Amino acid sequence: MAYPWNPYNYYPQAMATPAAVSAQNQSTGPIWIQGEAAAKSYLVAPGTTVALWDSESQTIYLKSADASGMPSMRILDYTIRDMPTQHNPVTGTEYATKADVEELRKQIAELMKGANE
Repeated sequence: MAYPWNPYNYYPQAMATPAAVSAQNQSTGPIWIQGEAAAKSYLVAPGTTVALWDSESQTIYLKSADASGMPSMRILDYTIRDMPTQHNPVTGTEYATKADVEELRKQIAELMKGANE
């Protein structure tokens, strides 16, 4: 079936329908986008929330749409923590020995004895 001539190049079948947007939002893996502008233009079905991962920076955009379809977005910046290895212990960590704890106990006992007199 041929479509009639359309001077405005309007193709209704190419429009994003709610069903198409809903199908788009049901992907199983992370949704990768490029920048905040792409996150703002990403269509979200009414009543849903999607996590959009920025491929250009360490940012996650949580884009939601309420029941009426009004979108909102929260921006999360994440950092990657380096895990310590056995060969590279965490610096600045100090532990008390049993002798240190015993010495502190004796000092507290002497202070308490002086306060009770």
